[in-house]
Amino acid sequence: MRDLGAGFHYLLKGQRWVARHGKQYGFGLVPGLITLVLYVAALVALAAWGEDGVSWATPFADDWSSPWQGLFRGFLTAVLFALALLLAVLTFTAVTLLIGQPFYENLSEKVDRDVSPDGTAPESGLPLWRELWISARDSLRIVVRAALWAVLLFALGFVPVVGQTAIPVIGFFVTGFFLTEELTAVALQRRGVELRARLALLRSRKTLVWGFGTPLGLSFLVPFVAVFLMPGAVAGATLMARDLLGEETRDGDEERDEPDGEAVSGELGA
Repeated sequence: MRDLGAGFHYLLKGQRWVARHGKQYGFGLVPGLITLVLYVAALVALAAWGEDGVSWATPFADDWSSPWQGLFRGFLTAVLFALALLLAVLTFTAVTLLIGQPFYENLSEKVDRDVSPDGTAPESGLPLWRELWISARDSLRIVVRAALWAVLLFALGFVPVVGQTAIPVIGFFVTGFFLTEELTAVALQRRGVELRARLALLRSRKTLVWGFGTPLGLSFLVPFVAVFLMPGAVAGATLMARDLLGEETRDGDEERDEPDGEAVSGELGA
């Protein structure tokens, strides 16, 4: 239970960090806004043409009498949209991190420098295209794992009683774990920690991971909230990654002095 509270504390500390660094927060919003527009467009298209797609995929129901045809196809359309929403929640972080790789990489480095006793941050030493490739590859692997869990939990949701009580709770914990993996990957990948090792590291502190990722996953269900929490979530995940690796971390409230007018675009090109 102690780790559960510590995980939630890291989530709050990340939000406080970006609140003190307005420039980093502003630039960190851009990838989330782009992803949100893409997802909303996809969901609107699904809502508009999903029923037509279901009708095309179920020609065997063309001759069914009313109201069974409408009920059957309406149910399938609702299921399709529900699955799309679940996958949107599970993949939003991965897609946003991929789109915003340079922004979040920079933000994570800033957090490391701010809380590191010697003011330094680990660097991958890899070119940007290589970092993007590794991030996309690992994100795809995580999305596949998350999608398999989503399908399994959705199927178990039809089990009487258990499906309406325990399964949704388990689903939120699973979502929280995968969200945390994606967010800590920004800092851990920069340290050269491979996906298999990252998963093992997170599994070794599951309650810490759940304390961070589960409330974040719940908040992501509220429209637009994910966009505004993403920069702070990346900052908090960086702080938690340092804890997982046993790195010494000074009190981040003792903010380091930085030159005024520092341009983020210049940092990205550095």
